[in-house]
Amino acid sequence: MAVVWLVLRIYVGFSWLDAGLHKVLDAGAKTNYIYDGSGLLAFWQRIAAIPAAPAKPVITYDWYRNFIQFMVDNHWEVFFGKLIAFGETAVGIGLILGAFVGIAAVGGAFMNLNFMLAGSASTNPVLLLLGFLLVLAWKTAGYIGLDRYLLPILGTPWKTPRVTITAGKVRLQTPQPA
Repeated sequence: MAVVWLVLRIYVGFSWLDAGLHKVLDAGAKTNYIYDGSGLLAFWQRIAAIPAAPAKPVITYDWYRNFIQFMVDNHWEVFFGKLIAFGETAVGIGLILGAFVGIAAVGGAFMNLNFMLAGSASTNPVLLLLGFLLVLAWKTAGYIGLDRYLLPILGTPWKTPRVTITAGKVRLQTPQPA
């Protein structure tokens, strides 16, 4: 079953990596997210606008439109531009390498949810569903990947970590035979 999750994880990971790298490497374009956030600001202004009747606004929920308008008014586009661009890239790298699959999938699903609340469908519904599935299967989904090695070392909520750091000293615990 881990092979099925590997294929799914890599597909979702490359989707996120493609979206993130596009924003990170597209420095001088009108879709600029990294340097001045102008691309994100233009997107926010477009989706927060309320058109004349009978047209309907892009954002369905007033509370989310108010949140977007609050970010526009307070010039959060520079910070969020970087956060979105590097967040998408980090989710993609994490999923492709199989490192912290559960955390990466939750981050990706959270971004997908926000993109859909902002009125942008695109591939977001499919990626949200696949992200939820990866969250549910995080342990198996990361087995063929770095999680296979990272989780035993760092530990999980139900298992003691093999590496402990106390008073600046790193200690590697060896498993005791039964």
